[in-house]
Amino acid sequence: MKCLSPILAAGLVVISGTAFAGEQLSVVGSWSGLPLHKQYEAPFWTDKISSASNGRITANLTTHDQMGIKGGDVFRMLGDGIFDVGMTVADYAVSDAPALEGLDVPLVATDAAAAYKMVKAARPLVDDIFRDVFKAKVLGIAPYPPQVVFCNADIKGLGDLKGKKIRASGRMTAKLLEALGAEGVTIGFGEVPGALQRGVVDCAITGAGSGYSAGWWEVTTHLMPIPLGGWDPVVTAINYEKWDSLSAEDQTLLQEQVTSQLEKPAWDSAQNALQADIACLTGEGDCAGEKRNLKLVKVSQSDLDNARDILINQVLPAWAKRAGGNWGKRWNETVGKVTGVEIRLE
Repeated sequence: MKCLSPILAAGLVVISGTAFAGEQLSVVGSWSGLPLHKQYEAPFWTDKISSASNGRITANLTTHDQMGIKGGDVFRMLGDGIFDVGMTVADYAVSDAPALEGLDVPLVATDAAAAYKMVKAARPLVDDIFRDVFKAKVLGIAPYPPQVVFCNADIKGLGDLKGKKIRASGRMTAKLLEALGAEGVTIGFGEVPGALQRGVVDCAITGAGSGYSAGWWEVTTHLMPIPLGGWDPVVTAINYEKWDSLSAEDQTLLQEQVTSQLEKPAWDSAQNALQADIACLTGEGDCAGEKRNLKLVKVSQSDLDNARDILINQVLPAWAKRAGGNWGKRWNETVGKVTGVEIRLE
């Protein structure tokens, strides 16, 4: 039996529960304090799936941060059968599956509609990765808001990122930052405010709403709202042995409900949420919460074109080599087709 930390063991006690009639799923959600979990994941697993199934399917829900485990461990543990359903950012798992980086490419999708098309096109690739690497079936992919740039430094455009240390939201974003002349730094989401305050990093990338909820406006001065870190898709997946143990009726119900009651509402709100989050962070526009006063930094079209050129000609070909096999070809035939981006393959 594997040794578990006391915090993890306690978390597993919470999600294990006792024997119930029907199916009670042990579910580990994404970051507990962020809007995706509070507005969509938690209501779905604690209420909606039970109601839709007349109580036949229920869930014991916790999150990886409440359990004290790292985001990168979620899908590994899911594959080991330690819990039934796991949800976390796909980029957290790229050390186990470099091909998964192709799901979240910076600067390709500039709005929610384009991001949804990109994710939908990538879905067959993601399904194969999760089946082969994590022994799991993908139920849905939902977005965080686009990953934008918060800086505790005076910046006026993309060129000002050169030479700065920047917390990246994923590996491909880190590679893009390095190609732009910055230094990509890996720091856990919860550690970012302290790192910004102490000057360990000059800037950090996350979703606008995530940064607002986590108080990044307290330790930064400037906001550059372009998707330099992509959309940070969160994958919901179920352990394949558990999936196979469900009846055909329950499989159909669970898949339909995740699609219509978790995934779709998150995508439907993504674009409006971004605009509201920017308004709240900068104090410019309508904000349902408290307005902050970050300085809004607009990026010129020439800066964007230059960054996209670097992405397409340097970062994406390097990823295709890193992923190996025919992943670059498959990406071109799926994601590339809907985005108009083609990776040059050797």
